[in-house]
Amino acid sequence: MQLEKVQSLLQARRRRLADELAELTKPREAGSNLSFGKRVGEGTTEAVERISSTATARSIAAALAEVDQALEKLDEGTYGLCDECGRPISSERMEAMPFATLCVTCSARRSAH
Repeated sequence: MQLEKVQSLLQARRRRLADELAELTKPREAGSNLSFGKRVGEGTTEAVERISSTATARSIAAALAEVDQALEKLDEGTYGLCDECGRPISSERMEAMPFATLCVTCSARRSAH
């Protein structure tokens, strides 16, 4: 894949992720208190939704950091090289995950720990 196309894809993904994160983290309406009521239904549903959206926001922020790292690697001329072992990342992996910074072997090793 051409580097210009990769950069364009990464920038588009970055914009989408940033928009999603901004939507999830925007302030709640004034006067909307969040409380865990004594009975199910007394704010419990909203509380669960907020906890879920917080976890989603963390996930999106992590994906955004991956995209930013891939864009930095493009600028540095190290795009497509594994951050762990320094070997080239397979073209199939880069095609499927243009934000990948680890080869399959190093990624599996890191996930195992």
